[in-house]
Amino acid sequence: MIRFLEILSFLLAWGYTFVFFWILQSFLPLRKHILIKIAAFLICGYLADSIIYSNDLGSLFGTMLLFFAYILLFHQGSFMEKVSVILVFYPALIAINYLMLDTGGRLFCLVTKASFEQTQHDPILMQISTAFHTLSLLFRLIFWIAAWLLMRKFISKLPSHLNVRTWLIIDMLMLASFVAIFTIIYFMPEDTAIVYPICGASIFSSFGCMYLASYLYDSMQTAYRLQYMESQQDYYRSRAKDEERIRSIYHDMKNHLLVLEGSSGTVATRQMAKELRSQIADYENYIHTGNDFLDILIRDKAERAREKHIDFSASIDFSSIDFIEPLNISTLFGNGIDNAIEASEKLPEEQRVIVVKAGKVQDFVSILIENNCSIGPDTDGHTTKADTFLHGFGISNMKKSAEKYGGTCTTAQANGKFTLKVLLPIANH
Repeated sequence: MIRFLEILSFLLAWGYTFVFFWILQSFLPLRKHILIKIAAFLICGYLADSIIYSNDLGSLFGTMLLFFAYILLFHQGSFMEKVSVILVFYPALIAINYLMLDTGGRLFCLVTKASFEQTQHDPILMQISTAFHTLSLLFRLIFWIAAWLLMRKFISKLPSHLNVRTWLIIDMLMLASFVAIFTIIYFMPEDTAIVYPICGASIFSSFGCMYLASYLYDSMQTAYRLQYMESQQDYYRSRAKDEERIRSIYHDMKNHLLVLEGSSGTVATRQMAKELRSQIADYENYIHTGNDFLDILIRDKAERAREKHIDFSASIDFSSIDFIEPLNISTLFGNGIDNAIEASEKLPEEQRVIVVKAGKVQDFVSILIENNCSIGPDTDGHTTKADTFLHGFGISNMKKSAEKYGGTCTTAQANGKFTLKVLLPIANH
């Protein structure tokens, strides 16, 4: 029986190592070489299962230094991010290890009333002790699985999206928990149960700071999104006024030129009027979508595409679609076309093609934006922005706008083409 429990304990310990290792590498990616990953996993197994003794500065300080060296050597990321890993995960690691071990020992003493010496010489007591140890390992594994399920939605996005100032705030908050758990275990009181609230607070602080970091990121993202959308809307409102004025001037000029062409003036005058009318006729070649706001947006994007020598074509009929707000029209079309233009810029001129199709299809509004894209391990079919905080906002904003109307926004990449498709149900509106 003891042999079985020992094997089970071994499996639980390495299962716990795997979960803890997975959380760390989700937070800060490992270096890519396979041998480095294997070595990292084995060393992480030693760190994750480390036993911290009370009043033992060597085990406390030594484990912390080894943990820090492990993060520095095997994980990618800036120095600030690696320091943050230590401050966030080390208190939780030693707190949960201490709690599970000490709780198991206390329960064993409570049940058996046996001393350490008695246990060493009694097979039954040894079996019970091993069972409690195995149970503590099981609860520790369950705890870290629960922690992973709780944090998996935001843990991987934090390091690459938070700036140094934000990490400093998080680190300063975590420093109190770090010092507290370090101090209380080193200066362990006689009644070790007093340590329990400190351990609990350290665990709560670690995951609380992770949640705070996620909240700060989401708040900054939301603030930026609103600011960007409002600026876009203001821009297109201004363009709408200019377009109205241009339409009025164009209408009058066209009539004047027609009069000049038919007048009894000189041949040169009539020819000049004809040429001028031919030049301003380009205005009639703009894409008319049936939505004034969308007309302006598409014209603006088409002009930008032409400047970058991109073959841009659009077939859009929004004449009977009136439930989408201008702000969301800007988000759905503007972001999608902007991303397509950025992807097209990376291609040779003869491959730069963007196709936009939109309109009513049965009971849905369909928006399709397709562009050629480069194929490679580091491309997503759109753009690779240097600013990782802003990267991905376009698609994210489009998905939020689509969800607002009960729709979907999906992307696909195949055969050198990137396709973005939005479907919005009309029945809901």
